[in-house]
Amino acid sequence: MSRTRVYAIVAAACALPRLTVLLAERDEILASFTEKSDQFATTLVESGTFGFIPDVPSAYTQPLYGFFLTPVYWVFGRSWLAVGLVQTLVAVVAAILVYELGRRFGSARAGLVGALLATVHPYVVWHDVHVNREILDGLLAVGLTLLTVLVAERRSWPLAVALGAASGLAILGNARLVALPLVLVAYLAWRIREARQVLVFGALVATTAAVVVSPWIVRNEVVVGCATLTTDAKALWKANNPATYDILAAGGWIDDVPNIPGAQLSPEFQAAIFEDRGELIEVDECAQMQFYRGLVADFWRDNPGEKGKLAVQAAAMLWNPAEDAGEEAIEATGASAAARAWVEPAYLTALYVFALGGAVVAGRRVVVLAVLLLGYQTLAAMVFAGTARYRSPWDFLLALLAGIALVRLWKRVRR
Repeated sequence: MSRTRVYAIVAAACALPRLTVLLAERDEILASFTEKSDQFATTLVESGTFGFIPDVPSAYTQPLYGFFLTPVYWVFGRSWLAVGLVQTLVAVVAAILVYELGRRFGSARAGLVGALLATVHPYVVWHDVHVNREILDGLLAVGLTLLTVLVAERRSWPLAVALGAASGLAILGNARLVALPLVLVAYLAWRIREARQVLVFGALVATTAAVVVSPWIVRNEVVVGCATLTTDAKALWKANNPATYDILAAGGWIDDVPNIPGAQLSPEFQAAIFEDRGELIEVDECAQMQFYRGLVADFWRDNPGEKGKLAVQAAAMLWNPAEDAGEEAIEATGASAAARAWVEPAYLTALYVFALGGAVVAGRRVVVLAVLLLGYQTLAAMVFAGTARYRSPWDFLLALLAGIALVRLWKRVRR
């Protein structure tokens, strides 16, 4: 088939189920499952302040998704239809990039099968039209992977600059990816194996990523008071304290970890009080960040065995086909609950099986890159926490490996 026809097939397979979910969920898109970025974007449009409250700038979240939502809200208003359609378009672009990556990993046919498997992922179909930053994580994940492959193949410094820029954007979208450029450079070193080129490309990737991230860090130093990607160290603490393991084991999520009595209110609570009573309580984000970072460091130092248990638990939750932790799983009802309980686990189990088969028959350059990227996500989960929403942006790697296995199997059956 021509590439245009393949693009049309992939786009239709991506867009149609998402538009169906969007129509079914239209009353919930902006009412449930939203996150801080939604509030930041709304405040920025209404007041020009990037934060929870007008004239109170904040760094309590990674900024990329909030900046993504801002022009959508500014042009179309805070509309479920606008959010759903724009994010569906992002998902279509990501699916086409998966196909292009699959063409280079295996063949055009394997790329098509892999792209279809990736884009009909039940959890991702539902998640992509709701307000969540993983929609950008997924696009940047496949973009980073494709650029890494192209740099290794073509030895092009403009592509290396593009890879660095994409890495910087990915970090601004997800602080857990802060060390990912090192993994990408390590893969390039393995593929290129020429010290001078590796040094040049590595420097280009690192420098460009730093250039992209630096303005946000400088902004936080100037208007918030500390040079950081995010001041939300409390989330890291909620994933690393003595109460976490039992709460997660019982099916809860880290947000269920009790607050410390007498601890300073977070910017989120500050915003809730302001919205409820119009009272502005002063909060020092930087001091709070340092406080919770200190608690995390103390926990790691004083409780290495407990941290080891949490790390194993997080890795298991990350890769569990029947993910059931967190508010989304607890509140799921009707068709959403059935899909989460039966369709998603069956889909992921089959994907894992065929991806393992693909890892056996795919070339080393494919398997090594997939293992490095998925391994990094697993380590990041072990440091923080594991759940389907953190893994799903990278499931396209499993889909591509499964696509390679299925095409190989089909050829064998035909013979």
